[in-house]
Amino acid sequence: MALTAHLRELRKRFVLAAIGLAVGTIGGWFLFDPVFQALQAPIDQLAEEGRVAALNFGGIATSFDIKIRVALFVGALVSSPWWLYQVWAFITPGLTTKERRSALGFVAAAVPLFFAGAYLAWSVLPNAVRILTEFTPEGSVNWIGADVYLKFVMQFMLAFGIAFLMPLIMVVVNFLGLVRGQTWLKGWRWAIVGIFTFCAFATPTPDAISMILMALPIVGLYFIAVFICFQHDKRADKRRAKEDAELDAALADDTTSAA
Repeated sequence: MALTAHLRELRKRFVLAAIGLAVGTIGGWFLFDPVFQALQAPIDQLAEEGRVAALNFGGIATSFDIKIRVALFVGALVSSPWWLYQVWAFITPGLTTKERRSALGFVAAAVPLFFAGAYLAWSVLPNAVRILTEFTPEGSVNWIGADVYLKFVMQFMLAFGIAFLMPLIMVVVNFLGLVRGQTWLKGWRWAIVGIFTFCAFATPTPDAISMILMALPIVGLYFIAVFICFQHDKRADKRRAKEDAELDAALADDTTSAA
């Protein structure tokens, strides 16, 4: 494709992705009430336990700003398969058939993995809020800024969504021939230390159980990724050995013919 054709294709995919995001955001706007009630549920549980805690909308336009943020957040999540497909559709004309299958497989695996990580973070959110607010001194109250709370929840879910994508990135790097599975396996001790360290910082609770429950799935995904990399390396080595044997045979035939 010529440069102008590439630019037209890029514009087309960008517009389609933006339309999908806009449609998802509109849906998120109308779903704001149930979504925000779900976000507010951990704070409501504190009130049910007899502790004074509530979300505070400190500015005149804070409620409107929060509604837009939630709508965009929901829209981005809901429309993620669509805009990821647009990215894939843009790059696929320049790929071989095998590369297209690999790219499509990456998109197909990335979406559920990201949602799995985000859901895991969501599942421990009430416990995280409860434990963190227990440090409030007696006689004080927790008027939590709604914008601060929303940012905390989004970052928390995003962190674990991205963490669940790391094993997939390991596989992609291996398929590109940059790192072999043996290299990933040799670093398994450091990988586990890194995973637990990440979970210790990303899990906003001081208890070890939450950290372990969140680290174990990521560790499992790491070793699954290592296994996939080993299988790919085995196939690549066999293919390379076959090509080398064919090349040696061809060279031997040429030498015999010349003699």
